[in-house]
Amino acid sequence: MELLVGDVLRAAAARHPGRPAVAVGDESLTFRELDGEARACAARLMAAGVGHGDRVGWVARNSIEGAVIQSACAYMGAVYSPFNPASTGAELAALVEVTRPAIVLSLDGREGTRRFDSLPAATVRDDALPTVSEHDAMVIFLTSGTTGLPKGAMLSHRVERLRGGFEITTRGTHVSMFPQFHMAGWVSTLDSWNRGDLVVWVDRPEPELLFAAIERHRAFSTYLIPAVWRRVLDADRTGWDLSSLTIADTGTSATSPELLGGIKDAFPTTVTSVVYGSTEAHKVCVLQDPDLFTRPYAVGRPCPGVFIRRDEAGELWVRSPLVFSGYFENPTATDEALVDGWYRTGDVVEQDADGVVSVVGRTKELIRTGGETVAPAEVDEVLRRCAGLLDAAVAGVPDPDWGEVVTAFVVVAPGASVTLESLQAEASQHLTRHKVPRRMVVVDAIPRTGATGQVSRAALIGIAEGRPT
Repeated sequence: MELLVGDVLRAAAARHPGRPAVAVGDESLTFRELDGEARACAARLMAAGVGHGDRVGWVARNSIEGAVIQSACAYMGAVYSPFNPASTGAELAALVEVTRPAIVLSLDGREGTRRFDSLPAATVRDDALPTVSEHDAMVIFLTSGTTGLPKGAMLSHRVERLRGGFEITTRGTHVSMFPQFHMAGWVSTLDSWNRGDLVVWVDRPEPELLFAAIERHRAFSTYLIPAVWRRVLDADRTGWDLSSLTIADTGTSATSPELLGGIKDAFPTTVTSVVYGSTEAHKVCVLQDPDLFTRPYAVGRPCPGVFIRRDEAGELWVRSPLVFSGYFENPTATDEALVDGWYRTGDVVEQDADGVVSVVGRTKELIRTGGETVAPAEVDEVLRRCAGLLDAAVAGVPDPDWGEVVTAFVVVAPGASVTLESLQAEASQHLTRHKVPRRMVVVDAIPRTGATGQVSRAALIGIAEGRPT
């Protein structure tokens, strides 16, 4: 039997027809209703001329319709291709060029799209739907590159199905903070639907919306990136009943012991794991709850079925059944990323004698200064613990004498006084001399990319050089 994404919903609709499957705000659908809506949508897409293998663009904030579109694509063998709804008209046009969809849909009919409710009415029997193979592309997610156009990472039905897992024991509702154009939200959705559990998508990852979703649906689990967890911990939780929360996971960017301690203090009955992975490779390593404070800043051991190795430069290579198929119509980028079945992550890592992995930087972000190499992530974490700073990050700014200069970009707390000298004095207690910043730039906020909150080093360099970001 082939592994098909559509079979997850089909099976859930047969096993748990009356259970709620998806909710956004006040709207929800049961598994039976979602299955029916998906079948109807597949028929309407086919009537609009969309066929097997065609890309279906989707531009909208989190919505019930987003789940319907994704499921319809799974049923008919079309390729779900979501775009960031915050994109400008020009940005959207450029993104469309990457995946070249047969149709681009939206809820509001914005420029360059067709309204979802304008699709022609149609019905189709199940036996008239195109035959779908597990090796067909199911989805194309656009990677969040820091410069230039992103690449379209293709995931097959088989890979998406494996990523969703096979656990059938009901655990409870999952609250997703991720936008529907991001890989992570759909992994947790397939995982939940396989168990017959409800997924609640919030419109925006704001504390009050998350609290309301957790309380209303008695949520069992959520996964928040560190930046959102910080907002949650800073928010007033008085009056909210969040006692149902049992799993409080995080990941995607550096996670400090201070943040993890804050999660434990605020939600003492929860279990937390730090997840490290990517759109291309899915979960690579997980730092489990018992190791959170004994392995600070680590990302844990490789997941079951995942093989890793480090090359001479320290770059992490990954091989597993969950690795993506390649970049859509971009053989050059695909050949650079996939080598003899191994995916080159671009992350520079260290691995201790117990097999625990720590990410220390990016191959393309490594700073080369005066003949020495500096991993920015390592310096970032030291600076963020310095007195008087709310946030900080470093980048290598081009310099004629040093090649690149380690430059600190800092967000200073109100009323605090931070100088380059004071910063250097504190940082030098934890870093060797060549890693200590030689320059400092005060900024209002650290620029970060997309939903993952990764530091945009290119934008930092642009700030230092006076270029628009």
